[in-house]
Amino acid sequence: MELPKVFNSSWVNEFILMEFSSRYDIQIGLFMVFFLIYLITFLGNASIVFLVYHNVQLHTPMYFFISTLSLLDLCYSTDIAPKMIIDVLSEKKTISYIGCAVQLFFFCAFGSTECCLLAVMAYDRYVAICRPLNYSLVMQTKTCLTLVSGACTAGFLHSVIETCCTFSLSFCTSNILNHFACDFPPLLGISCTDTTINELILFICTSSIIVPSFLVIIVSYVSIFFAILRKQFADGMKKAFSTCISHITSVTLFFATGLYVYLSPKSKYSTRNGIVATFVYAVMIPMSNPIIYSFRNKDIKTALQTTFQSRFPYKK
Repeated sequence: MELPKVFNSSWVNEFILMEFSSRYDIQIGLFMVFFLIYLITFLGNASIVFLVYHNVQLHTPMYFFISTLSLLDLCYSTDIAPKMIIDVLSEKKTISYIGCAVQLFFFCAFGSTECCLLAVMAYDRYVAICRPLNYSLVMQTKTCLTLVSGACTAGFLHSVIETCCTFSLSFCTSNILNHFACDFPPLLGISCTDTTINELILFICTSSIIVPSFLVIIVSYVSIFFAILRKQFADGMKKAFSTCISHITSVTLFFATGLYVYLSPKSKYSTRNGIVATFVYAVMIPMSNPIIYSFRNKDIKTALQTTFQSRFPYKK
């Protein structure tokens, strides 16, 4: 039996993406909003990567993971946002077959890697707060690099499987994607091939990434909360609770939207809700993560102030 080709472009050469609005004034407004969001995302995440790299005092496991998350968010957003921004004002809102496959591959790879990395970061905080005496022994440089490498390997392997399976399908009935980006549900929805196997593979592979990561995060933060409650220092407890709650809020939003898009039954999936969910975890969360994980942090604020003063010294 002949195996299906990974890229079957004999039927469709390009996909037509959705239009946000046909009114020019609304298009201008959306363009400005989307551009501002992406600009904040780019500057925020790039600043974190720069600060961690150039400040020796931030060369610790926690900030290594935070800078990796910022780099991921930067790549994740860049894969989706620029095309979305351009399409707002473009008359022809299309993406080539190969371009769609490339966008989907990196979208899935960065998103899956971020799921795993968030679990790694939760584990890092668990060890730091619940096992402080063993922290330097457990979270050594080699261990940190191994954990990040494992997250990247899992994310990109997941993306290879899913992208190859999706683009082995035939798209012969329609090339109109009711979405602002290439994603699995809308692509499976317009395929003229039976997608039962693809949907099963998507469910299994996505579950194998999201569910274990989410469980690690939940267990880690529950353990952290109980450890904090046992402490007698009110100020420290308040600060730790504040930090953990902000992290949990970001993580919950990321996983909840991902679960809805990729693991909800087909009968309960709404295209409009799916578009909103994708916009949240692909555009809004990468913008908010630098604020949640970094700029509320005293060490980051100090490093930012020091770096700014060293490059722009104040002269009386």
